[in-house]
Amino acid sequence: MKKTLIIALLLIFGQTAFAQNTKADVEALERQRFAAQVSKDYDFLEKIFADDLVYTHSSGKQDNKTTYIASIKEGKSVYNKIDVEEIVVRDYGKMAVVNGKIMIEQPSADGKTVLLHLRYVVVYAKNGKKGWQLNTWQSLKLAN
Repeated sequence: MKKTLIIALLLIFGQTAFAQNTKADVEALERQRFAAQVSKDYDFLEKIFADDLVYTHSSGKQDNKTTYIASIKEGKSVYNKIDVEEIVVRDYGKMAVVNGKIMIEQPSADGKTVLLHLRYVVVYAKNGKKGWQLNTWQSLKLAN
């Protein structure tokens, strides 16, 4: 009986520790992704975005992996700074859902800075050897 209890406790503790690692890993990836969008690290964005990415902007415009990365390269999506205000990661095994809040600084056409306050949801899927990849982004504007 004691052995069964010890094994059960080890399994529960091991699953909790694994879930915490997944949450920390996904949160770190999310922060790295924002940094990559600002620094225009296209190699990182190519790796982190799944081939079937659906990226829905707060305006309602929708991109896929190719069109979104192209919009950054072409200067249509420009990020001076992205401040993470909140990240909550929920682990579902091979899937993780992130809810967060960010403040984006973008340049405007007249050279001023525009602040865009967003609440968002992201879905990451564990994709074999590629690891965690972002396959869904959806955001909405908040009042500044």
